[in-house]
Amino acid sequence: MPPTSTPLADRWPLRALFEVREELLVAWDRPGYHDLRHLTEVLDRLDDLDRAGTPFDTVPVVLAAWFHDAVYDGQPDAEQRSAMLAEAALPDPPAAEVARLVRMTEHHQAFPDDLNAAALSDADLAILAADPGRYDAYARDVRLEYAHVSDADFRAGRAGVLSDLLTGPSLFRTTQGQALWEARARSNVRAEIEQLRQR
Repeated sequence: MPPTSTPLADRWPLRALFEVREELLVAWDRPGYHDLRHLTEVLDRLDDLDRAGTPFDTVPVVLAAWFHDAVYDGQPDAEQRSAMLAEAALPDPPAAEVARLVRMTEHHQAFPDDLNAAALSDADLAILAADPGRYDAYARDVRLEYAHVSDADFRAGRAGVLSDLLTGPSLFRTTQGQALWEARARSNVRAEIEQLRQR
């Protein structure tokens, strides 16, 4: 029988491996942007995409959401280490697909016809379309995660990451994600880049 669950724990997509779920909840319980709130929001955005008619394989994509930032310490290869955690913790299937999707989130290079990757990428990036108050909190929390980086280096690096996101035709890979989030996300990202360059 699973442990007493919280609303977030109830969103675990398997009827087993509850000890893995509990370990992930502990891993996500940390300061910064990549916290339990982020996990909840990614799961919420997958629900939004599902309701909007986006096709994806629910179990591996939701598991990939649970694992995608399970390791996050502001150091290189966090996604790779998160993927390796999924490979060690899950049976295959779905371990290989979950790990593949987790690795994709490092650069969000999902092709539109890769339905699982497109859905996860869009759900992960949907924070960029948040309302102003939530977006400001997100930006502050990202800075907190990189407190070990100087202000100048952080501004340059963050502006570079955000600028790279804007270079493609769309931030989002699914037609539903584009309809839901593209316009506001582009506006928010451009505004943050401008603020970073003015400081």
